[in-house]
Amino acid sequence: MERPKNEELERGSVKYLVHAKLEVNGVVEPSDVVGAIFGQTEGLLGEELELRELLRTGKVGRIKVNITSSQGKTSGTILLPSGLDKMETCLLAGALETVDRIGPCEAKITVERVEDVRASKREFVIKRARELMREVETPETLEIFRNLRESIHQAEITEYAGLPAGPKVESSDSIIVVEGRADVLNLLKAGIENVIAIGGAGIPPAVVELTKRKITTAFLDNDRGGDLILKELLQVAEVEYVARPPPGKSVEELTVKEIYRALRNRVPVAALGREEEVEKNLRKLSEIAAELRGSLKARLLNRSLEVLKEIPVREVKEELPKMEGVWALVVDGVATQELTELAAQRGVEYLICVRKDLARVPPNIRVLTPEEIFRH
Repeated sequence: MERPKNEELERGSVKYLVHAKLEVNGVVEPSDVVGAIFGQTEGLLGEELELRELLRTGKVGRIKVNITSSQGKTSGTILLPSGLDKMETCLLAGALETVDRIGPCEAKITVERVEDVRASKREFVIKRARELMREVETPETLEIFRNLRESIHQAEITEYAGLPAGPKVESSDSIIVVEGRADVLNLLKAGIENVIAIGGAGIPPAVVELTKRKITTAFLDNDRGGDLILKELLQVAEVEYVARPPPGKSVEELTVKEIYRALRNRVPVAALGREEEVEKNLRKLSEIAAELRGSLKARLLNRSLEVLKEIPVREVKEELPKMEGVWALVVDGVATQELTELAAQRGVEYLICVRKDLARVPPNIRVLTPEEIFRH
């Protein structure tokens, strides 16, 4: 069976491969290409993403150049292995396209794709696992496993006042209220047994009665339907906490890990309005970070998320002390210790960055990457 085509890489820590196409109006050698890349990207992305230093510390692999020359022109491919995260790798990939000369010759580098090496390995593992399963399992074995799984889950689900529920709804001190039977089944698979479904339009009296004597968490889909159910539930029942799945997912689709994460992140009903405002602001800051990506600029915003100023990242340390009312700072760069301390001193509450290089975070500021905002 063919294995993933990444075995020629020297470093086991490679996460991504940047594939680029090269066109040169002249005849050059691979060493000329590599030299031009190092030379023309030097200082472009700051010290933290300096190619020479990344290569020395093993965070990127050797740049591989495969070229041919014909009739006074050179063309070929460039392969850059990266052990950095996705955003940093894409920044490096964008930097490659700024190279416009190799020696005395005009050149153009076009990034064709950024390959997730781990995804290729996962595909190999899944494919091989399927082959092994076919070798060791007969159809009869598969049928036995399927029937066993179904019987276990069906045995766990019960009814309470005619509603789908887990077996510990009555005995537990707390309950989780979900929308339907499929949600109950999914939570049972995760080992959560104090769950009950509303089971249709309107909040059943049995659910209302349970909420009056048990600590109640409403775990509802993050859509219009879930919002309407939550609104009614808060009017007729006594709910202490609210949990929601990630955007774009319903409760019945969540993995075990996602279920527990959502329940850990539940918010008290009393803080619901404030939490919604925080979520709205974080989404807006994430959108601003996406707009700035690759620009090496920063935006300074007030509490209403209005832009006070947009400046190059390198000027932030000089300009920030001169400004008042900066509530959030979004930088297309690295949050260093010095920058974070300065932002905290100036009353900035949110610092959004591409990457963090911090020994400690001051208590009065939150430093987040776009990925962390999404997980929030």
